[in-house]
Amino acid sequence: MMGIAAGLTIGGKIPFASTFANFATGRVYDQIRQSIAYSGKNVKICASHAGLTLGEDGATHQILEDIGLMKMLPGMTVINPCDYNQTKAATIAIADHVGPVYLRFGRPKVANFTPVDQKFEIGKALMLSEGTDVTILATGHLVWQALLAAESLENQGISAEVINIHTIKPLDDKAILDSVKKTGCVVTSEEHNYLGGLGESVARVLATHHPAPQEFVATQDTFGESGTPEQLMEKYGLNNKAIEAAVLKVLKRK
Repeated sequence: MMGIAAGLTIGGKIPFASTFANFATGRVYDQIRQSIAYSGKNVKICASHAGLTLGEDGATHQILEDIGLMKMLPGMTVINPCDYNQTKAATIAIADHVGPVYLRFGRPKVANFTPVDQKFEIGKALMLSEGTDVTILATGHLVWQALLAAESLENQGISAEVINIHTIKPLDDKAILDSVKKTGCVVTSEEHNYLGGLGESVARVLATHHPAPQEFVATQDTFGESGTPEQLMEKYGLNNKAIEAAVLKVLKRK
């Protein structure tokens, strides 16, 4: 699939190559590296069924390393939208973008809360809720969970700033730094291994420009297992309760 997609670009086409995220990255990584990334082919890799929320199919299909794999490829843009409306807008936007793109999305039906008529801007983070005590940087399915956590934290007198990091590469360094300089600490939230994901990219930005306490809501260097999406997100600590706990922890480190 990836080889054919790369070939189609030579004829002026803009191919969208789509399959399960595990197969779209792990199984064909060499083909993506050699035929698409290395030569800068204008291929859009649209990967569904990413992360634990693939559910009952189990660990062999639940890739939790794909963001790391793809963001390390030179020239590859990596996008992880949070709901249907944003995914649709992102799909339209990447068609106009010249260069290889990895667009990641999940399997289950989740809250669809972003505007229907939104314009998707690659590399531009979205402020969803302003706050002063802690920054929550979330991506994909964890964005809605971050908003739920922020609502609960507000009832406890904690003001959380929630930012939707839909583009992991290129990362919106300015939005991250502006927020963390204000709040003094950060929680990153993602349906991905903490190694190689959004959290590590944010840690690099902070270590380089503005060191600050950070907590990671992500899987802890483990494979998944079979279960419903809700069961798995609960067991592996990828929900609003886990984000809330991470916020309370990082506040103690300020």
